[in-house]
Amino acid sequence: MSLSIAVPSSYGWVILGAGIVPVVTSMYLGGVVMKARKEYDVQYPNLYATPKFHEKADQFNRVQRGHQNFLENIGQYSIMTFVGGLKHPITCAVGSVLFCVGSILYMKGYADNALDVKDARYKKGAAVKWIGFFASFVSTIKFAYELIKA
Repeated sequence: MSLSIAVPSSYGWVILGAGIVPVVTSMYLGGVVMKARKEYDVQYPNLYATPKFHEKADQFNRVQRGHQNFLENIGQYSIMTFVGGLKHPITCAVGSVLFCVGSILYMKGYADNALDVKDARYKKGAAVKWIGFFASFVSTIKFAYELIKA
């Protein structure tokens, strides 16, 4: 048995949301890391600063960790969104924007050295990231279920 899937006319929003917005987000987050490299004197090829070697290792590592978290998650998030967007394009496109905005806020919280590192990530509004994540997650599960039942 075969099944045809029609690409909805609003799928372009998914392409922008899951394909373009994450690239711009990563460029922005990478720029913050580059600025922190200069500020905290952390040279390449070091991904992270070495405590006791770099004077402000913790400060730099908090910035780097904020970007790294985005990089660890965006691949599977984008794939999930491209698939779920075939059935729920607007939900997934909006979810992508929330995921990326939340990722920026996640980094801003994590990088704020005035906040306790244990919960700094979510002190500046990063929870919206999870609203975006679950929008795509639920959309993809619904779509998968419909395909299985077809």
